[in-house]
Amino acid sequence: MKTKQRVKLLLVALCLITLGGCCNKENTKDPSCCANETTNTNCTNKKDMAYSKKFTNADFYKDGKFNQEAAMDAFKDMFAFYGVPFTDLMAKDMWVTDFGLGDFENVGMGGIFWVNDLEHSYFAHAIYLLPGQMIPEHAHVKTEYPAKFESWMVNHGWIYNFSVIGDETPNPPAISATHGPIQSKNFVVQKVGEVLHLKKSETFHFMMAGPEGAIVDEWASYHDNAGLRFTNKKASL
Repeated sequence: MKTKQRVKLLLVALCLITLGGCCNKENTKDPSCCANETTNTNCTNKKDMAYSKKFTNADFYKDGKFNQEAAMDAFKDMFAFYGVPFTDLMAKDMWVTDFGLGDFENVGMGGIFWVNDLEHSYFAHAIYLLPGQMIPEHAHVKTEYPAKFESWMVNHGWIYNFSVIGDETPNPPAISATHGPIQSKNFVVQKVGEVLHLKKSETFHFMMAGPEGAIVDEWASYHDNAGLRFTNKKASL
């Protein structure tokens, strides 16, 4: 083999080793880094990053009025971090609420009902919580329809999942004074991929996002808003 051919083969081998190193390092990078590691600025391992709180009530209220557009923008920022597409359906049907308590930074949520089928009694819901944000403590009671029963799975971030059933758990997160006292004193930290169920029908419960926010799937029987009961009597949808 001629010297020039040997040099070319050696260079090709070195290139392959270099590219393989990009994709096979212990801390895996974005695949796009492999194509151009020296110039790509997005090669940071995203697993080492965490979403964090960026917005306060100063962003969500103007002259004392809840700014829903600002709340939506905050969720879009979180969606972008977690790689969740903001679809046309979400733009049409997603909603945000501060439950009338005027403290969206701490007590509020975003959500979308994918389905709420009375005839077949099934319900699918996406719950969106900004960092440290909680849904007010509530229960679903029987109306002319059976009491709603729920299950939840965390997709991004993590939550404190509170229930009135069980012994009081030590070292709970602080509950916003706006919300007031809670009855649910038992909680677990629910992480990505974990599925939990309402412990008993018609019992009080709620969830609060950790410091990274949370995106949670909920599956349930038919949701009748008339059966919703909040601990804080001022709360409403």
